[in-house]
Amino acid sequence: MLLSLLLAVITDQTAEVNFGELQYFVEKMIGWGIDIGGRIISAAFIFIIGRLLISFIKKFIAKVMLKRRIDAGIQSFVKSLVNILLTVLLIVAVIGKLGIETTSFAALLASAGVAIGMALSGNLQNFAGGLVVLFLRPYKVGDWIESQGVSGTVREIQIFHTILTTGDNKVIYIPNGALSSGTVINYNKEGTRRVEWIIGVEYGEDYDKVEATIRRILAADERILSSPEPFLALHALADSSVNVVVRVWVKSQDYWAVYFDLNKNIYSEFNKEGIGIPFPQLTVHQAKD
Repeated sequence: MLLSLLLAVITDQTAEVNFGELQYFVEKMIGWGIDIGGRIISAAFIFIIGRLLISFIKKFIAKVMLKRRIDAGIQSFVKSLVNILLTVLLIVAVIGKLGIETTSFAALLASAGVAIGMALSGNLQNFAGGLVVLFLRPYKVGDWIESQGVSGTVREIQIFHTILTTGDNKVIYIPNGALSSGTVINYNKEGTRRVEWIIGVEYGEDYDKVEATIRRILAADERILSSPEPFLALHALADSSVNVVVRVWVKSQDYWAVYFDLNKNIYSEFNKEGIGIPFPQLTVHQAKD
């Protein structure tokens, strides 16, 4: 009887102890949940406000640069750089609000930055290349350039890449590092360009007549500049044709229009004047038995 009573008392005390620990644990979890929930809500609020603020700052900077008529290439580069820097600062602020120690995070970020920098050395080179492009300005937004085996109109100069739009409306991203250290042909750097044709006529044609016909065609096109004056000469006595070289100067924006129009006009006038244009022929001699 005494033993049973003693066991009952011990059991009741154990139940009271377990209940107390459970109550303490539940209270701690509720407090922790409220604290974490508050931090998450605050961090989310900071993130939303931060994104709105970043958008406002980007628009404000873009408006100021547009008002000051800053080059479009510099505008795109600055906007891209500001967006990345402000986004990094926002992430640090959100992490700090979540209760993560930002100093240790900064140290960790610095350590990781060394490793990431080694892994992304190409991107760092592209970033430096972008700065070189902006300062030396071998090309600008709107120029038609050729580099790395592709050509197109410069649409945007970003931190790591330059974006080109090709003639058939393809978008090409070229690393700035390659553009700053490689060969770049800028077709819009100068106001004028030289157009050249190699025109073949049949052997036996009167060269003076051919020259006079070509000069008449050139004189009729107002887009062809008089200075430097057009150049025309007998280029070569080829296997099946007499080749005449024609070189004229035009404004850069008129290059292709003049090139194609003159091809059409020369072909038409040569037919009217009876000037023969050769084409490849093969003569076969058959041996007699």
